[in-house]
Amino acid sequence: MFSLEGKSAVVTGAGSGIGQAIALALAKQGAFVDVLEIDGQAAGETVEQIRSAGGQAEATQCDVADHSQVQDVFDALGQARGGLDCLVNNAGIAHVGNIIDTSEADFDRVMSVNLKGVFNCLKGGVRQMLKSEGGSIVNIASTVATMAINDRLAYSTSKGGVLAMTYSVAKDHLHDNIRCNAVQPGRIHTPFVDGFIAENYPDNQKEMFRKLSDYQPVGRMGKPEEVAAMAVFLCSDEASFITGAPFPVDGGTLYVR
Repeated sequence: MFSLEGKSAVVTGAGSGIGQAIALALAKQGAFVDVLEIDGQAAGETVEQIRSAGGQAEATQCDVADHSQVQDVFDALGQARGGLDCLVNNAGIAHVGNIIDTSEADFDRVMSVNLKGVFNCLKGGVRQMLKSEGGSIVNIASTVATMAINDRLAYSTSKGGVLAMTYSVAKDHLHDNIRCNAVQPGRIHTPFVDGFIAENYPDNQKEMFRKLSDYQPVGRMGKPEEVAAMAVFLCSDEASFITGAPFPVDGGTLYVR
């Protein structure tokens, strides 16, 4: 079950954290994974991990916010791989702020990566999937796409848009054998979280880590590998009857609080 042998996959923002875990998991199940990253060194490190484990992968430096660059990259990858079977839109940036202290520049920056970046990759990915007569798309949204937490105005707005695009692409391509779903991670323990705590709470790191962990009803943060497992399932043929749906991986945050 959940074999991806013979399939090609693109994962954006796969240089660390959730994206890296997804790329590793897809490769472990047999997919050829193209790692798209704005940080070329980070992309290379992920590829080396995949190859060291016996998988197949290539790294491509790409800014998902650059529309023409993204289309060129997807065209090249589609030609090289004979189409595209799986796309995971994971690349994104964080921002802390409310409507008063979020500047226009901050808002535009978050939208350009988190929302327009997904739009760009969806356009490139769907074009290739139409050529290869189908595929599976997984958009990494967030619990804050459908719930409110303090000081996440721009980030929440962008992830709400990702969820809306998920529904639209699923609807528009029902008869093209293209499935499009979303994952809504809760708080996941990644290097970003550790860096955020260290930068903003240098004198109270252990207490803040505990508070962030306790926010989830299960009493801990998630692991990147737990999000990756859901992505693998949604990319696999076992999920062939699933499209246009959001899947929380959140320790009960949305529905068991």
